[in-house]
Amino acid sequence: MRRSAVVLCGAAVVLAGTVTAVPAEASTSVSGAQVAKVSWKKCGTDDYPTLQCGSVKVPLDYARPKGPQITLAVSRVPHTAKKYQGPLLVNPGGPGGSGLTLAGFVASSLPKAVASQYDVIGFDPRGVGKSKPALDCKPGYFNPVRPESVPSSPAIEKANLKRAKSFAAACGSKYASVLPYINTISAVKDMDSIRTSLGAKKINYFGYSYGTYLGQVYAKLFPSHVRRLVLDSIVDPDGVWYDDNISQDYAFDARHKALMAWIAKYDSTYKLGTDPAAIEAKWYAMQAELAKKPAGGKVGAAELEDTFIPGGYYNGYWPYLADAFAAYVNDKNAAPLVDAYENFAAIDASGDNGYSVYAAVQCRDASWPRDWKQWQKDNWAVYEKAPFMAWNNAWYNAPCAFWPTKSLKPVNVANSKLPPVLLFQATNDAATPYPGGVRVHHLLKNSSLVVEQGGGNHGITLSGNACLDKYLVKYLTDGTVPRGHGTADAVCQKLPDPTPLEAQPAKSALSGTSEPGATVPGGAALHGMLGFRG
Repeated sequence: MRRSAVVLCGAAVVLAGTVTAVPAEASTSVSGAQVAKVSWKKCGTDDYPTLQCGSVKVPLDYARPKGPQITLAVSRVPHTAKKYQGPLLVNPGGPGGSGLTLAGFVASSLPKAVASQYDVIGFDPRGVGKSKPALDCKPGYFNPVRPESVPSSPAIEKANLKRAKSFAAACGSKYASVLPYINTISAVKDMDSIRTSLGAKKINYFGYSYGTYLGQVYAKLFPSHVRRLVLDSIVDPDGVWYDDNISQDYAFDARHKALMAWIAKYDSTYKLGTDPAAIEAKWYAMQAELAKKPAGGKVGAAELEDTFIPGGYYNGYWPYLADAFAAYVNDKNAAPLVDAYENFAAIDASGDNGYSVYAAVQCRDASWPRDWKQWQKDNWAVYEKAPFMAWNNAWYNAPCAFWPTKSLKPVNVANSKLPPVLLFQATNDAATPYPGGVRVHHLLKNSSLVVEQGGGNHGITLSGNACLDKYLVKYLTDGTVPRGHGTADAVCQKLPDPTPLEAQPAKSALSGTSEPGATVPGGAALHGMLGFRG
């Protein structure tokens, strides 16, 4: 778990007046920062026994490389093969996701012959996790029960606005000296400082979700430092971040409808009917009931949305969500719904930290409407067509309307200076919709796009699809990418959707170590690591 907010606040204050001395063995990065070589220590786990940990000191403000320093937590699974292809930095997205454990996952999920040729490097971006200072603007911000998302009355809208304003104000009060430097460009410069600390002239990079945007921006700022670049589930750089969030709303509504259709297919199990539209109506009726009487005193209307949103990221969760839905509707049993909320949606101290960084990065990276009337107009328009996540997502990002720092301009990531780049995108991905992957394919002139046809999961490599992983392994082995003539350079079919838990070989516990959605090997492990809300 992360440090308490009180400690973090103090750390931010001390930081502003402290300059950490730079060791003599430091080398200079392109950004002008003096970066020391990483000192690695064992930090292995049962799952990843060879994992090592260290830290890198970097400037808070790269315009003042000798000014106040912050600390980045890094991890490594070292190479063991005679052939060494350099460091492979990995990032799970977010913004706000911790990447320390992802290094172990990637190293163990790739074929040993390939992984052994790389130092697989994970890192907690500035503000995240074990990096210092780690942000926690308003502990307990997502504690249940929150106001309903849909502002169907002035009172509900006022309550949600009050929450959003209070979060932005808390961040500004606690981290006034830090917030201007929590953004994608600074994080990318940190990545180059990590490169320097590893003594590498170039890096290989593998990013999921928001990690694909980090990769795009790194490649733009440091094209000569890119050896290989893999982007999986790709952020549309033309929409950061307000427009991208609007696009998500439509895509998540479609995935929610896909879940309803899947439930209809298994009416013999769930007994909710065979008409997806009628099942969806039952879901909204359940939400209306929970707005009046939250399940277990925890799951109100907003928390129900939080619980089902992960199903839009990964269909391995569908059997658990369907069980909880059916138990509530058919048996008036709310216990499975509370369990699902606790496992898929409840926010702990780690989540508080992740959301704080998410907000800090997105609100700083690009301009957001400062007139709430614009948010009202846009989100009511979305709600009319795609109601499932529209207002939940709006309130999730609403602190940006009141953020205490000025906005930067998004980076133009168009790039013709890169070696071959490998892109992966599912056609029905909700968190990073398909058009964004196509756009980046056009913007990165030497890229190849591998499409998972019909796939709706977010984060698709190393999740059990052998067709996709074949292209990933080939690229990491010798740099080979597929070359086609259409929009996609290669197409893989999606994996089958999961089956109800009772039909699976072994029903796994919702909170256990065995995997939700046993039909998708590797999927749950990855999706448990993907960055904060994607």
